[in-house]
Amino acid sequence: MSRRVCSKGWGAVLAAGVLLLAQTPAVAREGGPRYDGAEEHYAGSQIALHEGVNVSVGPLYGGEAQTLGHDVSGHQGDVDWPAAARTGAKFVYVKATEGTGFVNPRFPQQYNGSYGVGMIRGAYHFARPDISDGAAQAHYFVDHGGGWSKDGKTLPGALDVEYNPYGETCYGKTPAQMVEWMASFATAYLHRTGRHPAIYTSTSWWKRCTGNSNLFWQNPLWVARYNTEVGELPASWKTQTIWQFSNKGSLPGDQNWFNGTQDRVHALSIG
Repeated sequence: MSRRVCSKGWGAVLAAGVLLLAQTPAVAREGGPRYDGAEEHYAGSQIALHEGVNVSVGPLYGGEAQTLGHDVSGHQGDVDWPAAARTGAKFVYVKATEGTGFVNPRFPQQYNGSYGVGMIRGAYHFARPDISDGAAQAHYFVDHGGGWSKDGKTLPGALDVEYNPYGETCYGKTPAQMVEWMASFATAYLHRTGRHPAIYTSTSWWKRCTGNSNLFWQNPLWVARYNTEVGELPASWKTQTIWQFSNKGSLPGDQNWFNGTQDRVHALSIG
Protein backbone atom coordinates (compact mmCIF):
# COMPACT_ATOMS: atom_id res chain seq x y z
CA MET A 1 0.00 0.00 0.00
CA SER A 2 1.51 3.27 -1.07
CA ARG A 3 1.85 6.06 1.47
CA ARG A 4 2.66 9.72 0.92
CA VAL A 5 5.63 11.17 2.79
CA CYS A 6 5.50 14.89 3.64
CA SER A 7 8.65 16.97 3.74
CA LYS A 8 9.61 18.58 7.04
CA GLY A 9 8.32 22.03 7.91
CA TRP A 10 4.86 23.66 7.91
CA GLY A 11 3.61 21.20 5.29
CA ALA A 12 4.34 18.28 7.61
CA VAL A 13 2.72 20.02 10.57
CA LEU A 14 -0.40 20.81 8.53
CA ALA A 15 -0.61 17.25 7.21
CA ALA A 16 -0.27 15.85 10.73
CA GLY A 17 -3.03 18.16 11.95
CA VAL A 18 -5.37 17.10 9.16
CA LEU A 19 -4.64 13.42 9.85
CA LEU A 20 -5.30 13.86 13.56
CA LEU A 21 -8.60 15.56 12.82
CA ALA A 22 -9.61 12.78 10.44
CA GLN A 23 -8.79 10.11 12.99
CA THR A 24 -10.86 11.77 15.72
CA PRO A 25 -14.42 10.43 15.94
CA ALA A 26 -16.35 13.04 13.98
CA VAL A 27 -19.41 14.87 15.22
CA ALA A 28 -21.92 17.10 13.52
CA ARG A 29 -20.35 20.41 12.56
CA GLU A 30 -22.41 23.55 12.18
CA GLY A 31 -23.07 24.16 8.50
CA GLY A 32 -21.12 21.04 7.44
CA PRO A 33 -21.87 17.39 6.73
CA ARG A 34 -23.22 15.30 9.59
CA TYR A 35 -21.13 12.47 11.00
CA ASP A 36 -22.92 11.97 14.31
CA GLY A 37 -23.21 8.25 14.97
CA ALA A 38 -20.63 7.38 12.29
CA GLU A 39 -18.99 4.77 14.54
CA GLU A 40 -22.30 2.90 14.56
CA HIS A 41 -22.60 2.88 10.76
CA TYR A 42 -21.13 -0.41 9.66
CA ALA A 43 -21.75 -2.74 6.73
CA GLY A 44 -25.37 -3.79 7.13
CA SER A 45 -26.31 -1.58 10.06
CA GLN A 46 -28.97 0.16 7.97
CA ILE A 47 -29.92 -2.96 6.01
CA ALA A 48 -30.77 -4.80 9.20
CA LEU A 49 -32.75 -1.77 10.35
CA HIS A 50 -34.78 -1.45 7.15
CA GLU A 51 -35.01 -5.05 5.94
CA GLY A 52 -34.90 -6.99 9.19
CA VAL A 53 -33.08 -10.14 10.23
CA ASN A 54 -35.03 -13.17 9.06
CA VAL A 55 -33.24 -16.06 10.70
CA SER A 56 -32.28 -17.02 14.22
CA VAL A 57 -28.59 -16.77 15.02
CA GLY A 58 -26.93 -20.16 14.84
CA PRO A 59 -24.69 -22.31 12.65
CA LEU A 60 -25.80 -21.73 9.06
CA TYR A 61 -24.85 -23.99 6.19
CA GLY A 62 -22.89 -22.13 3.58
CA GLY A 63 -22.71 -25.00 1.13
CA GLU A 64 -19.65 -26.76 -0.21
CA ALA A 65 -16.51 -24.81 -1.05
CA GLN A 66 -17.39 -21.78 1.08
CA THR A 67 -14.92 -19.92 3.30
CA LEU A 68 -15.92 -18.31 6.60
CA GLY A 69 -15.06 -14.71 7.36
CA HIS A 70 -16.47 -11.58 8.99
CA ASP A 71 -16.44 -7.79 8.96
CA VAL A 72 -15.85 -5.31 11.76
CA SER A 73 -15.88 -1.58 12.46
CA GLY A 74 -15.29 0.77 15.36
CA HIS A 75 -18.59 -0.58 16.72
CA GLN A 76 -16.71 -3.74 17.83
CA GLY A 77 -13.88 -1.90 19.60
CA ASP A 78 -10.52 -3.66 19.78
CA VAL A 79 -10.82 -7.19 18.40
CA ASP A 80 -9.22 -10.31 19.88
CA TRP A 81 -7.68 -11.47 16.61
CA PRO A 82 -6.05 -14.70 17.83
CA ALA A 83 -9.46 -15.77 19.16
CA ALA A 84 -11.17 -14.90 15.86
CA ALA A 85 -8.59 -16.95 13.97
CA ARG A 86 -9.07 -19.90 16.31
CA THR A 87 -12.82 -19.69 15.75
CA GLY A 88 -12.26 -20.19 12.03
CA ALA A 89 -12.14 -16.76 10.38
CA LYS A 90 -10.08 -16.80 7.19
CA PHE A 91 -10.76 -13.26 5.96
CA VAL A 92 -12.16 -9.97 7.23
CA TYR A 93 -13.24 -6.57 5.96
CA VAL A 94 -12.63 -3.57 8.24
CA LYS A 95 -14.41 -0.22 8.02
CA ALA A 96 -11.86 2.47 7.25
CA THR A 97 -13.79 5.62 6.38
CA GLU A 98 -17.13 7.34 5.89
CA GLY A 99 -17.71 10.22 3.49
CA THR A 100 -14.77 12.61 3.50
CA GLY A 101 -14.67 13.41 7.20
CA PHE A 102 -14.57 10.26 9.31
CA VAL A 103 -11.91 7.61 9.90
CA ASN A 104 -12.56 4.57 12.08
CA PRO A 105 -10.41 5.24 15.20
CA ARG A 106 -10.04 1.48 15.72
CA PHE A 107 -8.81 0.89 12.18
CA PRO A 108 -5.08 0.36 12.96
CA GLN A 109 -5.79 -2.26 15.65
CA GLN A 110 -8.35 -4.04 13.50
CA TYR A 111 -6.63 -3.89 10.10
CA ASN A 112 -3.09 -4.59 11.29
CA GLY A 113 -4.18 -7.04 13.98
CA SER A 114 -6.01 -9.28 11.50
CA TYR A 115 -2.97 -9.23 9.23
CA GLY A 116 -0.80 -10.18 12.19
CA VAL A 117 -2.65 -13.46 12.75
CA GLY A 118 -2.50 -14.42 9.08
CA MET A 119 -5.95 -13.38 7.88
CA ILE A 120 -6.53 -11.96 4.44
CA ARG A 121 -8.08 -8.56 5.09
CA GLY A 122 -9.51 -5.63 3.23
CA ALA A 123 -10.91 -2.20 4.04
CA TYR A 124 -14.31 -0.77 3.25
CA HIS A 125 -15.79 2.71 2.87
CA PHE A 126 -19.28 3.71 4.06
CA ALA A 127 -20.62 5.74 1.14
CA ARG A 128 -22.07 9.21 1.65
CA PRO A 129 -23.34 10.27 -1.79
CA ASP A 130 -25.06 13.24 -0.13
CA ILE A 131 -21.88 15.15 0.77
CA SER A 132 -19.35 14.88 -2.07
CA ASP A 133 -18.74 13.18 -5.39
CA GLY A 134 -17.66 9.56 -5.67
CA ALA A 135 -14.12 10.30 -6.82
CA ALA A 136 -13.44 12.53 -3.79
CA GLN A 137 -14.57 9.75 -1.47
CA ALA A 138 -12.48 7.13 -3.28
CA HIS A 139 -9.36 9.29 -2.83
CA TYR A 140 -10.20 9.89 0.85
CA PHE A 141 -10.65 6.14 1.32
CA VAL A 142 -7.32 5.26 -0.31
CA ASP A 143 -5.52 7.99 1.64
CA HIS A 144 -6.86 6.64 4.96
CA GLY A 145 -6.23 2.92 4.77
CA GLY A 146 -8.31 1.74 1.82
CA GLY A 147 -5.50 1.05 -0.63
CA TRP A 148 -4.38 -2.27 -2.02
CA SER A 149 -1.05 -4.09 -2.33
CA LYS A 150 -0.24 -7.34 -4.08
CA ASP A 151 1.03 -9.08 -0.95
CA GLY A 152 -1.44 -11.96 -0.94
CA LYS A 153 -2.98 -10.67 2.28
CA THR A 154 -4.94 -7.62 1.07
CA LEU A 155 -8.37 -7.72 -0.56
CA PRO A 156 -9.46 -4.91 -2.89
CA GLY A 157 -11.26 -2.14 -1.07
CA ALA A 158 -15.05 -2.29 -0.84
CA LEU A 159 -17.69 0.40 -1.30
CA ASP A 160 -20.55 0.01 1.20
CA VAL A 161 -23.71 1.50 -0.37
CA GLU A 162 -26.87 1.09 1.70
CA TYR A 163 -29.73 3.01 3.28
CA ASN A 164 -28.92 6.56 4.34
CA PRO A 165 -28.68 6.78 8.16
CA TYR A 166 -29.04 10.57 8.03
CA GLY A 167 -32.13 11.03 5.88
CA GLU A 168 -33.70 10.06 2.57
CA THR A 169 -33.01 6.44 1.63
CA CYS A 170 -31.20 7.17 -1.64
CA TYR A 171 -29.34 10.26 -0.39
CA GLY A 172 -31.57 12.52 -2.48
CA LYS A 173 -30.32 11.05 -5.77
CA THR A 174 -32.19 9.62 -8.73
CA PRO A 175 -31.17 6.12 -9.88
CA ALA A 176 -29.17 7.63 -12.75
CA GLN A 177 -27.38 10.00 -10.38
CA MET A 178 -26.60 7.16 -7.95
CA VAL A 179 -25.15 5.02 -10.73
CA GLU A 180 -23.03 7.97 -11.85
CA TRP A 181 -21.83 8.53 -8.29
CA MET A 182 -20.78 4.90 -7.84
CA ALA A 183 -19.11 4.80 -11.24
CA SER A 184 -17.10 7.88 -10.25
CA PHE A 185 -15.96 6.16 -7.04
CA ALA A 186 -15.13 2.89 -8.82
CA THR A 187 -13.18 4.61 -11.60
CA ALA A 188 -11.13 6.73 -9.21
CA TYR A 189 -10.37 3.70 -7.02
CA LEU A 190 -9.30 1.68 -10.06
CA HIS A 191 -6.99 4.47 -11.19
CA ARG A 192 -5.43 4.77 -7.72
CA THR A 193 -4.97 1.06 -6.98
CA GLY A 194 -5.28 -0.91 -10.19
CA ARG A 195 -8.19 -2.88 -8.73
CA HIS A 196 -11.94 -2.76 -9.18
CA PRO A 197 -13.46 -2.15 -5.73
CA ALA A 198 -15.95 -4.66 -4.38
CA ILE A 199 -19.48 -3.36 -3.91
CA TYR A 200 -21.40 -4.12 -0.72
CA THR A 201 -25.17 -3.71 -0.89
CA SER A 202 -28.55 -5.44 -0.60
CA THR A 203 -30.75 -6.37 -3.53
CA SER A 204 -33.67 -4.33 -2.20
CA TRP A 205 -31.60 -1.16 -1.79
CA TRP A 206 -29.97 -1.69 -5.19
CA LYS A 207 -33.31 -2.01 -6.96
CA ARG A 208 -34.71 1.06 -5.24
CA CYS A 209 -31.74 3.40 -5.53
CA THR A 210 -30.01 2.36 -8.78
CA GLY A 211 -33.04 1.13 -10.73
CA ASN A 212 -31.40 -2.32 -10.58
CA SER A 213 -28.40 -1.22 -12.64
CA ASN A 214 -26.52 -3.93 -14.52
CA LEU A 215 -23.38 -1.85 -15.15
CA PHE A 216 -21.11 -3.02 -12.30
CA TRP A 217 -20.39 -6.62 -13.29
CA GLN A 218 -16.62 -6.04 -13.11
CA ASN A 219 -16.85 -5.26 -9.39
CA PRO A 220 -16.94 -8.21 -6.97
CA LEU A 221 -20.32 -8.39 -5.23
CA TRP A 222 -20.55 -8.49 -1.43
CA VAL A 223 -24.27 -8.92 -0.79
CA ALA A 224 -26.20 -8.71 2.48
CA ARG A 225 -29.15 -10.99 3.19
CA TYR A 226 -29.75 -12.29 6.69
CA ASN A 227 -31.29 -15.63 5.94
CA THR A 228 -30.42 -19.24 5.14
CA GLU A 229 -30.47 -18.55 1.38
CA VAL A 230 -28.69 -15.79 -0.47
CA GLY A 231 -31.77 -15.13 -2.58
CA GLU A 232 -32.08 -12.85 -5.61
CA LEU A 233 -28.98 -10.86 -6.54
CA PRO A 234 -28.79 -7.32 -7.98
CA ALA A 235 -28.94 -7.23 -11.78
CA SER A 236 -25.23 -6.46 -12.26
CA TRP A 237 -24.19 -9.92 -11.05
CA LYS A 238 -24.88 -13.58 -11.78
CA THR A 239 -23.20 -14.74 -8.58
CA GLN A 240 -21.93 -13.21 -5.35
CA THR A 241 -18.30 -13.14 -4.23
CA ILE A 242 -19.20 -12.71 -0.55
CA TRP A 243 -22.52 -13.24 1.23
CA GLN A 244 -23.07 -11.49 4.56
CA PHE A 245 -25.54 -13.99 5.97
CA SER A 246 -25.91 -12.82 9.58
CA ASN A 247 -25.36 -9.66 11.60
CA LYS A 248 -23.98 -11.60 14.56
CA GLY A 249 -22.53 -14.99 15.37
CA SER A 250 -19.40 -16.77 16.55
CA LEU A 251 -17.06 -14.18 15.05
CA PRO A 252 -16.82 -10.48 15.98
CA GLY A 253 -19.13 -8.35 13.85
CA ASP A 254 -21.09 -9.64 10.86
CA GLN A 255 -20.74 -13.17 9.51
CA ASN A 256 -19.78 -13.83 5.88
CA TRP A 257 -19.30 -16.69 3.46
CA PHE A 258 -16.80 -16.25 0.64
CA ASN A 259 -18.16 -18.06 -2.41
CA GLY A 260 -15.16 -20.32 -2.91
CA THR A 261 -12.39 -22.16 -1.12
CA GLN A 262 -9.59 -20.37 0.71
CA ASP A 263 -7.38 -20.42 -2.36
CA ARG A 264 -10.03 -18.33 -4.16
CA VAL A 265 -9.89 -15.74 -1.36
CA HIS A 266 -6.14 -15.61 -1.95
CA ALA A 267 -6.69 -15.32 -5.71
CA LEU A 268 -8.92 -12.26 -5.18
CA SER A 269 -6.25 -10.72 -2.95
CA ILE A 270 -3.57 -10.90 -5.63
CA GLY A 271 -5.82 -9.85 -8.51
